[in-house]
Amino acid sequence: MRDETDGDKGHIVPYATLVIVWAALLTLTILTVAVSRIDLGMLNIWAALGIACSKSVLVISFFMHMKYENRLFKLFLMIALITLATFIGFTFFDVMYR
Repeated sequence: MRDETDGDKGHIVPYATLVIVWAALLTLTILTVAVSRIDLGMLNIWAALGIACSKSVLVISFFMHMKYENRLFKLFLMIALITLATFIGFTFFDVMYR
C-alpha cells in the first residue's frame, strides 16, 4: 500500500485547462473535416498530418500529463516515438522499390 505522507501527490490539472484542451481538440477535428472537403492536391495530406500531430501533442501533453513529468519520462517517450517512426519508415522501402 502506498504511503500518502511522502509528499508525492501527483499533478492535478485544473478543469479550465482540460476544457480549453478539449475545445482545441474539437476545433482541430472540425478543421480536419473542413480541410478534407477542400481539394488542395498533395497539400491535403500534409495538412491532415499537421493537424493530427497537433492533436497528438495536446493529448500527450495534457491528458497523459507528459507536460508535468520529469526529463527521463520525456526521453523515453522520444525514444519510443523515434523508434515507431523508424519502423514506419522501413515499410516505405517496399513501396519505393516496386
